[in-house]
Amino acid sequence: MTETDISYKIRGAIFDIYNELGAGLLESVYVAALEWELLNQGLQVKREVPVPVHYKEVKMDLGV
Repeated sequence: MTETDISYKIRGAIFDIYNELGAGLLESVYVAALEWELLNQGLQVKREVPVPVHYKEVKMDLGV
């Protein structure tokens, strides 16, 4: 599967979730729904993965 295919599935899942749940819920609700949708489509999912961020030469401890 190409990155384009994966991106298409992710965007589709996001639109499905928004159409089903609408706006205004907690972020955790959308995260859980997106994880379920992507797993249901056969994709591998990791949540809250640490990502190194540097801002103005300062390493920010975000997502760690």
